[in-house]
Amino acid sequence: MVQVKISDGILEGEKVTNEISGTYYSFKGIPYAAPPVGDLRFKAPQPPIPWEGVRKALECGKPCYQFNFMTRTRLEGSEDCLYLNVYTPDIKPSQPLPVMIWIHGGAFSSGSGDDDLYGPDYLIRNGVILVTINYRLEILGFLCLDTEDVPGNAGVKDQVAAMRWVQKNISCFGGDPNNVTIFGQSGGAACATMHCVSPMTKGLFKRAIAQSGCIMSYWGQLYRPRDRTLALAQKLGCTSEDDKELYEFFKNQPKENLCEIQVPILMKEIDGDAYETQYCIASEKVFPGVEAYFTGDFNEDLKNNFHEGVELLIGHNEHEGIINISAAHDLNKKIHRANHFKEYFCPRPLSLYCSVDDQLEIGKKVKAFYTKNKKITTKNLNLLEKYHTAESFKVPIWQLAKYFSLKNKVYMYRFKCISERNFFSRLCGMSEYFPSGTVVCHIDDIPYLFPMKIIKQNISMSSPTFKMINTMTKLWTNFAKTGNPTPDASLGTNWRQFKANSQNYLDIGSSLVRGTMPDKDEQQFWEEIFKQYLPNETCRGIA
Repeated sequence: MVQVKISDGILEGEKVTNEISGTYYSFKGIPYAAPPVGDLRFKAPQPPIPWEGVRKALECGKPCYQFNFMTRTRLEGSEDCLYLNVYTPDIKPSQPLPVMIWIHGGAFSSGSGDDDLYGPDYLIRNGVILVTINYRLEILGFLCLDTEDVPGNAGVKDQVAAMRWVQKNISCFGGDPNNVTIFGQSGGAACATMHCVSPMTKGLFKRAIAQSGCIMSYWGQLYRPRDRTLALAQKLGCTSEDDKELYEFFKNQPKENLCEIQVPILMKEIDGDAYETQYCIASEKVFPGVEAYFTGDFNEDLKNNFHEGVELLIGHNEHEGIINISAAHDLNKKIHRANHFKEYFCPRPLSLYCSVDDQLEIGKKVKAFYTKNKKITTKNLNLLEKYHTAESFKVPIWQLAKYFSLKNKVYMYRFKCISERNFFSRLCGMSEYFPSGTVVCHIDDIPYLFPMKIIKQNISMSSPTFKMINTMTKLWTNFAKTGNPTPDASLGTNWRQFKANSQNYLDIGSSLVRGTMPDKDEQQFWEEIFKQYLPNETCRGIA
């Protein structure tokens, strides 16, 4: 056992040794904020409660209470969930160590920072400290009434509190508070890129890594938050529109009522055939004395107001759109809609800001581009995959990278590793249509950064698979250490910066291959769509 004294008391962790990671020190279940229960439900996180004596830090804290709408399963977590884990290779290094803070994905509605999925073994062997966090999810984390009592964004404010905790305490674990990288996947990537804009996060990190998502993706922005909250209240039996009555109603609801319900308010949600993110990051109203996470316009602020000097590494997996297909509650219904309703191929914001006639015309053009007007069947679902990969991931990522690169350093990648660790198509029941070993789905990059206990672990360190793990973790940790993923010739390539005019990127697969202007024809197609139908909104990408 090993002890560390931090601002709130003494922690007792453990020394861990294994073949892959070598030796490191583990401290789990550390409270970084007070339990957000009772009067603190929906509120910004408050400072943690100090303790007397020695606090055991041997087990992860409880995950946030959640219901996974994709798998239709409940996780018996807790509202008392604001805990983080610290893994360090050396408590007293000769030089302070770079720090990487992991923000888990899960569509803002599921997930945790537990080591069942996000253990440190692969990353920590490269001389960095790993911090993994829990944060409030779904309604408990992102309910917004546009009022002082429920301004929204509690979940991302939790993440800010964790970053502030790191600034205050990470030196006790051998870390450098002046060399912090935040990184996340999917919803966590949307959060990571939004932290590059929020006034609450200035000075809390130097770099960000966004894997398979960004805040320009439509699923990262909360649309009509108050309307959604009023609809939720009515569904739960409250017809009042009085702010105080609504707050008291939601504050006193059993957590089960708030985590197993969806309230569609958009036509695409009402008529849809799949789960859509309904509670996520909102633009808040301004209230005196209340620290707001974000109060601006997603469009303009994501174009102009990134934190100066913050460096970004961003990219996507090759076949991200499989998750959009797998999320369908009824695959046949989804195929029917794709074949018979042109508006299926009209994504947000086009479906929000264009006339019905324009939406139908856009859908016609997009469908022709991606399907060549072939009939969709279970035999050619790859045509839908290509569309969803673009509308949910590639196009928003391209757009954000272009604007970010005007003032800040950016590296872009496309992830193409294939091995036995690619598991998502099998996990989500899509292997019949997208066989494992042939595709790189959403989430398939994660097992190359983290061991993930759900995957078979008897992997040889001399295998081609481990070579890919080693390459990816070196790229990520090199970036966290220096701001350059290839600072020397050890990986056999020089990853060139992405610029709006040159658009350099790196394919990360069994080898590293440099490229320029990814999917040029596809980019030009979407630029023309936005130029024609939303000339004043072109900076959004598909947001």
